[in-house]
Amino acid sequence: MKQIIILTLLLCVTCLPVSSRADTVRLAIDSGTDGPLISRNIYGQFAEHLGRGIYGGIYVGSESSIPNTDGFRNDVIQALRELQVPLVRWPGGCFADQYHWRDGIGPRDSRPLRVNHSWGGVKEDNRFGTHEFFRFIELIGAEAYISANLGSGTIREMAEWLEYMTAATDSAVARERRGNGREEPWQVAFFGVGNESWGCGGNMQPEFYAHLYNQYATFLNAPEDKRPKFVASGGHSNLLNWTEVLSGNIKQNMDGISYHYYTLPTGDWDTKGSATGFGEAEWISTLVETAKMDSFLAEHIAALDRNDPDGKVGFYVDEWGTWYDEEDPDKGALHQRNTLRDAMVAAINLNYFHKYARRVHMANIAQMVNVLQAMILTDGERMVFTPTYHVFHMYRVFQDAVALPFSTSEIPEYRFADRSTAALSFSVARAKDGKIYLAVTNADPRQSHQIELTLGDRQVTSVTGKHLTAPALDAENGFGEPGAVKPSPVTLNANSAGVIEIPSRSILVVELKQ
Repeated sequence: MKQIIILTLLLCVTCLPVSSRADTVRLAIDSGTDGPLISRNIYGQFAEHLGRGIYGGIYVGSESSIPNTDGFRNDVIQALRELQVPLVRWPGGCFADQYHWRDGIGPRDSRPLRVNHSWGGVKEDNRFGTHEFFRFIELIGAEAYISANLGSGTIREMAEWLEYMTAATDSAVARERRGNGREEPWQVAFFGVGNESWGCGGNMQPEFYAHLYNQYATFLNAPEDKRPKFVASGGHSNLLNWTEVLSGNIKQNMDGISYHYYTLPTGDWDTKGSATGFGEAEWISTLVETAKMDSFLAEHIAALDRNDPDGKVGFYVDEWGTWYDEEDPDKGALHQRNTLRDAMVAAINLNYFHKYARRVHMANIAQMVNVLQAMILTDGERMVFTPTYHVFHMYRVFQDAVALPFSTSEIPEYRFADRSTAALSFSVARAKDGKIYLAVTNADPRQSHQIELTLGDRQVTSVTGKHLTAPALDAENGFGEPGAVKPSPVTLNANSAGVIEIPSRSILVVELKQ
């Protein structure tokens, strides 16, 4: 017997101004059919030598008064372990195409001082290099995504870096690694050949880049059991020709094509908009801009399907997130405050990545600590979780889960002034523990919405999980009030009548119990 359930929300929402409800949305889940695997690497992170992302955020040095292990902040390490970070992309970003890996090996006091021309002309003393990166991901339990220098490097330099990291032979490069303290080779999960080659990585045309990729990839060798997935530097936004040219002209040693899209409230790189102190006009404009990810992914994946009908090449969104006008450069380049709006952007995009999990096998939010849409902000010894951190924590259950197909009736629109976007977004999956989880976002800040839920012909007795919201659109977790935006437990009990009430401006991840 197909059961329709009514669920009553057991949490306080009296602080949220809610208007009369729109028509109920019917959500039918096909629990008997498996969709694609939602790769855990969709929850990847990005750490670039930029601002205080590395120095001060992750690495403080073993002599620091801040509690640390081998120079890595203990509080940040523990927080990232709890987040179950699967993958970290390093060293960039734009910085990758000016980074020469030999600068970051050997005794730290002998490493050369360079200038970070990509981000503010600040000094780069190379204290954090290859060995430090691998120690860091070992501490947090993640895998490595290396972004190598195509823009200003050489074929030999790139090939020898891969050999340095992966070779178990007695070659000169492998002996060099051993001489620097690492006997066994590391495992490199992904290896990127350049970054943003259409822009800061060389201002190339896709045809030229494809020729370079074929040339460089010819000489990238690793033992079979250490072979990484090789990633070509693709396009951004609706720049479809990069996906078309790369998938049509690179026929070997390419496991994925990268893609970048940042959400700007205005859509204008000259005046992006503010991270805080915004009203509903900026709230909806941000959500309208982030919703473009849906159609962009559909278009790029359709192009990839035409050239790669067997589905061998992944589509990797290895830079995404919000980007606002810089407000306090003294806190480091691209330091950015993080609000409930960022949490909503994160959840909506994660739902998109689940939707396209057949091709989207990896994504890396920009960036992990103290830069752009960060998980964590630090200030000296202090650390705070951002609202985005909490979304990633709530969504951990979707890592390596199996997406379940579902259908809905018409999704209501959220409208303000002359802008509109979908009020609700959904994702449903069977997790590795065998349980079925539902993620729901309600982007409407003023109106709750009802969902009539069916789960095949199986009986549902209750739904439990976490709920994230806040009284203000720009609510944030500051060092003085670190718990202003945090998830609360939610329990929904079933009876015979029929709806889930989704509060305004909220994110829910709940387990469907039978």
